Amino acid sequence: MKKIIFVLLAATFSMGAMAQLKVNKYHEPIKLEKKWLKYNPGDVVFRDEAPQTEGSKIYHNIIPNPTPYIQENARRVLQTLYYGPKDKNIPKIKTINYSLVNEDGISWKYGDGDNVGVCYTTGWIEKSFKDNDTMRLDYETRGVLYHELTHAYQLDPQGCGSYGDGGENWCFIEGMADGVRVACGCFDQDFKSNDRPRADTWRKGYRVAGYFLYWLMLNKDKDFLRKFNASAAELNPWSWDKAMKHVLGDKPENGVEELWDEYLHAIGDR
Repeated sequence: MKKIIFVLLAATFSMGAMAQLKVNKYHEPIKLEKKWLKYNPGDVVFRDEAPQTEGSKIYHNIIPNPTPYIQENARRVLQTLYYGPKDKNIPKIKTINYSLVNEDGISWKYGDGDNVGVCYTTGWIEKSFKDNDTMRLDYETRGVLYHELTHAYQLDPQGCGSYGDGGENWCFIEGMADGVRVACGCFDQDFKSNDRPRADTWRKGYRVAGYFLYWLMLNKDKDFLRKFNASAAELNPWSWDKAMKHVLGDKPENGVEELWDEYLHAIGDR
């Protein structure tokens, strides 16, 4: 592995790094609104449980100050899900435990209430750093962080089954996480991109539902993600169909199947 020659201090980039982002077609971090700049998203407890791995060395060279990096990107998630720091629905998280681990997989969120955690695998860090592409690794690391922290801050819909049954609750949880990741610029925002999976139903969750939600934000309501998230606290029993009509108006054309069909036609999949 060649010695890493680029260093990112938190999420702050030099002009040269910004230029490289544009050349590589990676999105620079979305701008934080002034009202979120001093918001405390939770105290970060960072642990490196795999210091012997190459992925650990890569991470520390590229992100030498993980606490401000994690907190700044947490604010981007909150900004995407909520109107402002005074929103009554924001979960009051006291601690974000963030660990580098030498395990299979990519990343996962654990815990609930005011104490949550995120594990990020060093193997995935190594894979994401192929060709010694510093910008690609930062892009992927932020994207994974957006997804997992959405799970920490998003609301949980009621009366629609559990996450474990793979139904509408699961689809909301995972679809919103990838919808936030797209909106924050860490999946390609071009609907023709290979980042967007082709599918016949929104019920497949993750990026399938995430790009659908992002399209609704672009084409139906700029605050769609915030309103869709809020619907989880405003509807009981909750459903995708009820939530769509709650946000966009109680009309037949705003049912989830009708909107999905419109979306597929609009992006050229049907």
